[in-house]
Amino acid sequence: MADLIERIGSNPQVLGGKPIVRGTRVTVERVLSLLEAGVSEKEILADFPMLTTEDIRACIAYARRLVADEDVFPVAIAAKDTKA
Repeated sequence: MADLIERIGSNPQVLGGKPIVRGTRVTVERVLSLLEAGVSEKEILADFPMLTTEDIRACIAYARRLVADEDVFPVAIAAKDTKA
C-alpha cells in the first residue's frame, strides 16, 4: 500500500495544496466524489485518460489512511426543542 500512497502528492502552488494524483491536476476529492456518485472506474478512466486504475486505488487508500488516523472524541448532542 505504501506504493499506492506515493501516487498522491500535494503542492501549495497547485490547486491550493489539495491532495492530487501526482503528475496531474486531478484531486483526490474529485476522484472520491465521482466514486461516491456511482461513476464506475471504467468511466473515470475514460473521462480522465491520464489516470490509471492504481491512481484510483491510491485515492481510496489515501482516504482510508486519513480515517484510520482520525481521533474520535464522543460529544453529547443536546436534544433540539421541537416546539414551534
